[in-house]
Amino acid sequence: MLDALTVATAVAALALAAWCGWAAYRDQPTKDWHFIGMAVVTVLALAQLVVGVVQLARGEKPEQGTTIFVSYLVGAFACVPAAGFMSLAERTRWGSITVAAGGVVLAVLQVRLYDIWGG
Repeated sequence: MLDALTVATAVAALALAAWCGWAAYRDQPTKDWHFIGMAVVTVLALAQLVVGVVQLARGEKPEQGTTIFVSYLVGAFACVPAAGFMSLAERTRWGSITVAAGGVVLAVLQVRLYDIWGG
């Protein structure tokens, strides 16, 4: 895995969580700017998914098993978009809280991916 990409994804996810958490604190739903932030974080997660699959295709193996690694990769990629779709259904401050939680979950998944790979 690329350590810099893992750190960048985790930091971007935490920044998104803080931003949406601030919106929730101000009793606001997710807005267009939040969705642009979610798109940026999703692109980073997609890049990590591609890098992980390429490394597996080159014959590199994660320390704790390929199945677990691929499961976490797919889950990390789907985390923020799922939270974004859920926030569209709930157009109150709870939508912002959902995205904030999704960002925190993605950051935790990044740490776990690092551990699974053997970091």
